[in-house]
Amino acid sequence: MSHFAHFLDRQKILKSPTVNQKTAIRAAEPLHPYYPLGVDIAGYEANESSVLTLLGVFSSLCVALFAITYVAGRRVRANISRGDLVTMMWFVLCGSLHVFFEGYFVLNFREMGSRQDLFGQLWKEYALSDSRYLTQNTFVLCMETITSLIWGPVSYLTAALIAIDSPYRYPFQAIISLGHLYGDVLYYATSIFDDVLLDRQYSRPEAYYFWGYYFLMNFFWIVVPLVLLTNSVKASASAFIALQKSEKVLKANGFAKKLQ
Repeated sequence: MSHFAHFLDRQKILKSPTVNQKTAIRAAEPLHPYYPLGVDIAGYEANESSVLTLLGVFSSLCVALFAITYVAGRRVRANISRGDLVTMMWFVLCGSLHVFFEGYFVLNFREMGSRQDLFGQLWKEYALSDSRYLTQNTFVLCMETITSLIWGPVSYLTAALIAIDSPYRYPFQAIISLGHLYGDVLYYATSIFDDVLLDRQYSRPEAYYFWGYYFLMNFFWIVVPLVLLTNSVKASASAFIALQKSEKVLKANGFAKKLQ
């Protein structure tokens, strides 16, 4: 072998990392894709299913839920309006997400990083936009506990009141909508606070995680509750206006009878 060949081999040996260097490089690499990089996620295991599979199954469950709600609404009240039917579907969806999906998180928050069932993998996919769901964050846990225990059952109750055309649907609709608004604003605010003032980001830098998962998916619980809360206020105001008019008519009739 020529001296030049020996020289090249020597350079390869010097440039190639040693065992200790390789170990250090591996240790420096993040153990998961979540932000902040290096944040501790107990027992983390990458999802076994693809994103398309997870979203496909989840979408299928939502479609089935809407179909069942549609049939049930028509059977309970044959002349139910399209608006009431859509509102009923919304509250059934909310109740199901709160009780089952978010309730799952509350029950398994200590080991979310290792879960490989459907809900566990869905939470890990969503957590790419908000890693607080995998780090036992106090605010997220408390918020989801209240949501699953209170807003879930109230959502189902509101859907049932709409189905039977009960006037009580409006106060309950207002209560649950205000609760959704309050919780969602706090959810956004705490994350923005940590980002702006503490320079702590929970979402990956790719735009579709932040704007698609974190912003858009939660923004529905800003827009729809605002619409429903407005409808409830208008319906309540209309009822009081009608009551005041009827009282005035009754008083006028009573006064007229006294004059006769």
